Amino acid sequence: MKRRNEPNTDFAALRTLRLVHQHRSFTEAAVVLGTNQSAVSYTIEKLRKTFADPLFFRQGAEVIATERCNTIVETAARMLEQFDTLARPDTFDPATANNEFRIGCNFYERQIIIPDLVRELAVVAPAIRLDLVNSTSEGDKLLKRAEVDLLIGPLRPDETEFYSRLLLAEKYACIMDHSNPMAAKPMTMQDFTGARHVTVTYGGSWRSRYLVELDALGTTLNHVVQTPSPAGIQNMVKGTNLVATVPSRVAASLGDEVHVTECPCAATVDIYLVWTTRTHRSAMYSWLRDQIAMTVAKHPSPNR
Repeated sequence: MKRRNEPNTDFAALRTLRLVHQHRSFTEAAVVLGTNQSAVSYTIEKLRKTFADPLFFRQGAEVIATERCNTIVETAARMLEQFDTLARPDTFDPATANNEFRIGCNFYERQIIIPDLVRELAVVAPAIRLDLVNSTSEGDKLLKRAEVDLLIGPLRPDETEFYSRLLLAEKYACIMDHSNPMAAKPMTMQDFTGARHVTVTYGGSWRSRYLVELDALGTTLNHVVQTPSPAGIQNMVKGTNLVATVPSRVAASLGDEVHVTECPCAATVDIYLVWTTRTHRSAMYSWLRDQIAMTVAKHPSPNR
């Protein structure tokens, strides 16, 4: 029986593949590696022969990965991390570490959690760097492809390769212009359902829990304005009779710009810290996860 040719590749080639996949650019991968684009192209060409797949193709100015490439990168990322774990010491000293961590997150986390984390790290691990990646609703895929090391957000994947930790659960609050008649008293459910709303849709990729709960009750709101992100939402209600519903920490962060009142819908938003088997046993990532959890615990919700 004819013996199958053994794959001719190495960890360095797989790291190059992972970087091209991560940056969607041969040029940017070369910059990170400190080499030239020709060397990166040569490595990818060898990998194309090894895996019998184009791996990448151009669509206009973009470099697009094939589905097989996505699968290869997911597996290679786990292999590389396992090897790196074996090569690095079992202990981690944050005071001297100069590692970079990639965190998948969205507006809420960048507004509420990350600023406090940055301040904490500046004290205990001043040389550590954070690379924040907009995760939208694709955080689980980013983790699988090792494009991020950790995910912070309201999504908790249920696949066995994922681990999660509840960071916080908080109620919703309603914000409105100070001159809105509803600002004169606590808001009732009748007030809430009868109001004109600015609603955050998150691009249709995720629904706020208060909307899910209202659906279960058979109740709908009057969505006058729909926006994909809470960013700048206070400016949409100022000078109008519109009401917006946001997590209570987001409302509190707006200060006196708008009137804030408790949302009559009892739903809560749960924010999780999520990671995979790739980083689960690493002392370095374990330290960072604990640091994030401790940072959140120091700053309780305004409605507690």
